[in-house]
Amino acid sequence: MKGNSVLTRKIENEIELLQRHVQMLKAIRENEPIGIIRLSELLDHPQHKVRYSMRILEQEGLIQPSPEGAVTTEELESFMEHLKTVLDNMERTMKELKKELD
Repeated sequence: MKGNSVLTRKIENEIELLQRHVQMLKAIRENEPIGIIRLSELLDHPQHKVRYSMRILEQEGLIQPSPEGAVTTEELESFMEHLKTVLDNMERTMKELKKELD
């Protein structure tokens, strides 16, 4: 049913995008420095999607380019902690919303 409802399509797409960004952050941290082609192969994502995610992650200050490839910044750990808090809050909200559907 994914994508069939205007009410849910946007949030489903955004969650998928966030998931890809987090997968990339984890892969970069574990393999740094790493380039677009290697990330694409490692994560089985097309290069254009990897390039887009890397651009977003760089704009957020979570990765930076180096001559050998992308590396994480010191901002990464605080972002991951913040993301955990955000996801916990979202999980509570989703549970409340789900209860309202019963």
